[in-house]
Amino acid sequence: MESYLNQNFGGVKSKNSSEEALQRWRKLCGVVKNPKRRFRFTANLSKRFEVAAMKRTNQEKLRVAVLVSKAALQFIHSIALPSEYTVPEDVREAGFEICAEELGSVVEGHDVKKLKMHGNVVGIADKLRTSTTNGIDTSEDRMKCRQDIYGINKFTESEVRSFWVFLWEALQDMTLIILGVCAIVSLMVGVAMEGWPKGAHDGLGIAASILLVVFVTATSDYRQSLQFKDLDKEKKKITVQVTRDGFRQKISIYDLLPGDIVHLAIGDQIPADGLFVSGFSVLINESSLTGESEPVVVNEDNPFLLSGTKVQDGSCIMLITTVGMRTQWGKLMATLSEGGDDETPLQVKLNGVATVIGKIGLFFAVVTFAVLAQGLITQKVQDGMHWSWSWDDAMELLEYFAVAVTIVVVAVPEGLPLAVTLSLAFAMKKMMNDKALVRHLAACETMGSATTICSDKTGTLTTNHMTVVKACICGKIKEVSDPKAARELCSEIPDVAVKTLLQSIFNNTGGEVVTNKDGRLEKLGTPTETAILEFGLSLGGDFHGERRSCKLVKVEPFNSLKKRMGVVLQLPEGGFRAHTKGASEIVLAACEKVMDSSGNIVPLDETTASRLRDTIELFANEALRTLCLAYMEIENDFSVSNQIPLTGFTCIGIVGIKDPVRPGVKESVAICRSAGIVVRMVTGDNINTAKAIARECGILTDGGIAIEGPEFREKTLEELTELIPKIQVMARSSPLDKHTLVKHLRTMFNEVVAVTGDGTNDAPALHEADIGLAMGIAGTEVAKESADVIILDDNFSTIATVAKWGRSVYINIQKFVQFQLTVNVVALIVNFSSACLTGALALATEPPRDDLMERAPVGRTGNFISNVMWRNIMGQAFYQFIVIWYLQTEGKAIFLLDGPDAELTLNTLIFNTFVFCQVFNEISSREMEKINVLDGILKNYVFVAVLSSTVIFQVIIVEFLGDFANTTPLTSTEWLVCVLIGFLSMPIAAAIKLIPVGSK
Repeated sequence: MESYLNQNFGGVKSKNSSEEALQRWRKLCGVVKNPKRRFRFTANLSKRFEVAAMKRTNQEKLRVAVLVSKAALQFIHSIALPSEYTVPEDVREAGFEICAEELGSVVEGHDVKKLKMHGNVVGIADKLRTSTTNGIDTSEDRMKCRQDIYGINKFTESEVRSFWVFLWEALQDMTLIILGVCAIVSLMVGVAMEGWPKGAHDGLGIAASILLVVFVTATSDYRQSLQFKDLDKEKKKITVQVTRDGFRQKISIYDLLPGDIVHLAIGDQIPADGLFVSGFSVLINESSLTGESEPVVVNEDNPFLLSGTKVQDGSCIMLITTVGMRTQWGKLMATLSEGGDDETPLQVKLNGVATVIGKIGLFFAVVTFAVLAQGLITQKVQDGMHWSWSWDDAMELLEYFAVAVTIVVVAVPEGLPLAVTLSLAFAMKKMMNDKALVRHLAACETMGSATTICSDKTGTLTTNHMTVVKACICGKIKEVSDPKAARELCSEIPDVAVKTLLQSIFNNTGGEVVTNKDGRLEKLGTPTETAILEFGLSLGGDFHGERRSCKLVKVEPFNSLKKRMGVVLQLPEGGFRAHTKGASEIVLAACEKVMDSSGNIVPLDETTASRLRDTIELFANEALRTLCLAYMEIENDFSVSNQIPLTGFTCIGIVGIKDPVRPGVKESVAICRSAGIVVRMVTGDNINTAKAIARECGILTDGGIAIEGPEFREKTLEELTELIPKIQVMARSSPLDKHTLVKHLRTMFNEVVAVTGDGTNDAPALHEADIGLAMGIAGTEVAKESADVIILDDNFSTIATVAKWGRSVYINIQKFVQFQLTVNVVALIVNFSSACLTGALALATEPPRDDLMERAPVGRTGNFISNVMWRNIMGQAFYQFIVIWYLQTEGKAIFLLDGPDAELTLNTLIFNTFVFCQVFNEISSREMEKINVLDGILKNYVFVAVLSSTVIFQVIIVEFLGDFANTTPLTSTEWLVCVLIGFLSMPIAAAIKLIPVGSK
């Protein structure tokens, strides 16, 4: 079975499956009870093709608009401006001087002429009644007025389908429709021949069964759709930094309004259409809208920013002009709808199992009907009445047909594919409670197979709450973990060094110091930036004073390739000065001079350089993250178009930043290792810092290797084959190194790789990995969009929890498959043998599904249909079949049944025995291999409730629904025998588990 499934249903991957593979397996599902249900939670391929075509059309339109705007730039000065714009009356009465449609046409069409007509960005800000420095007025009446005129930043979403829609879809099951027709015919004929209510029992019984199945199915699907809707809302929770009422604050993107001043940095997604106000080195990736992979430079000359695009480099402040459905992204979303998630490999395989068993069931159904019909026809021929047919004969044929349909119903395990979806969705919900937001359903399943986790250090293994605790300035090493120690350092070094240091700290930064609504200073930016800013403030520095004292001319933001950032300042006394900050070894290697203890600039000789390198190593060995700060004077002819020099700097000093290891990380790493998951640290930090943290976390062991990115890059393929399995730490790695490591682990070593990342440059590795895990706090929107799971608390322990839930999904699916297939196999054989060999249909009901969503112990998972499972299934099925077959042939003699009700009593006994076999089969299926299946059973309240309900309903059916359910009340002895026979399946199941099997 497993090889057949791999061959025919194995082309679908956990992510990025080919369209051909997705189409192929669906065509193989020749026997499908309800296609709408079977494929509901999988990708709508036809819709996806339609979406792709429409997206290409929209991209082309926007690309043309961008090209036209670029051409217009060349002629703007020679072309007359358009006629004066007339402000609509309602807009004027609201206190604004430009309407939403005009704003939309300016940005969407990249209309430079209109922008100039309105007074450029400043003019539009004035017409929107906002300030580019203080933002909008947030008084309630003004906010309401702004919303009424310009709308809100929300997109139109598809309505939640009602319960009745799901009910209607559940009814569209071919076998249920056939049974419905049988019920109607049976009802009509029965009432006509035997009267009401006796003649209606059979028809109403079938109808009641159909309604029960339909309502249970619809309820399950409806609840599932609501759960997916809730998870979808969680995915869309994005916050941005804005300035309102003169204060910086974080708000949801859905609260943005035209006139808002938004602060953007590398990796951010632009939340609405708008205009560039100020910024440096801004590159925008517009591929999501235009399809163009080349980034667009945005500045004062090309200030147009479109919703849905991403900041690839630089940072800027933007003015929001258009929101919601009026934006280019909103218009695109209005014409498109998602094609759905790709199906997971488990869903595909279980659809394959259902299809195979469905075909077997169909074969048996046809044979059953043929045998029964042949028996009736033969009897008619022997009696010489083959041309004489009565209502009784017609009803008998109808009953044979119902028997055949019932065999198909009980044979096809329609619940198998849905069980995967339910199990995955349940895991998604539980992961959400455990601070992991699953973006793609397949991620739960894939994480269960993970064999390697490539984890970041900062923020994942560590707390990401950084503090400068040591500094080496002018050759003096000092503990500066508290403000008093920092002030002491300030008094021990020359004033010129303090001044240069503060100038570097407060100007060469991606962070900012602002005053919040409470009047307190608040530091904004990455944890590293805020730690440096805190250090500058503790030295007595004035952030805003330093910023005002010189002019910022150029900014080159930090990126993972250069591992440093730089700025160029125009000094008040004339001339330019460049500051750089970044990875200590890299910045120190770019220095040619250093500040001595007297504040003098002296050449950086080998002795001093060696001492500084020793200081870096000393800090790193104490698990401190080190940064080097440096500066250089630049010629007066510096141009903004020039690059900041790479060498010739003067070293100001080195700082050591403490980032403690998160509590529980060491234990989580140990759990992963015991489960067969190798944890590797991939970081951009100094190798000594990385090794110290890795040892503290339990990642770096005696046999492991720590390597630097540059060294890794130089290795040949043969060397990598030998090296990669031993790598436990990769320091000073670039995004390309991370991507290469992940790719080799997946292709050369067939590992299932999970990767964590938070930066824009981590996107390729997150996409390449089997499962990408983005950080919810430190992660950029680009990283989150490329990931499969978002770790909301940036904690490695959460990653280990995700792995546990992934393993849980696999094990719980195996348990369910074991239980379900046992039911189906026995029901199929019993119904077939009963119908064909004895002519009596042994009634069988399928008990409610066991709630198997328990936390499974972490361990490797093999094929989901393993040898262990087949052993258990066939062992249980064989026992149950022998028992029921024996009861069918010898039951009357065993129970001393005689008289007109003997047949009905025997059928009731067989039915009751079958049900209790499945009740105890549910208990046995709680564990795949363990003998003790009762451990913790009372803690699983849902399981106990389902089991109890099954028994209670069985008693009601047997004792009180006699005519309606074709049963008769049983004696206490008969009840005891039925329960005892069912119970015996448990010790037999335990004995079967002791039988050794081949590879699992």
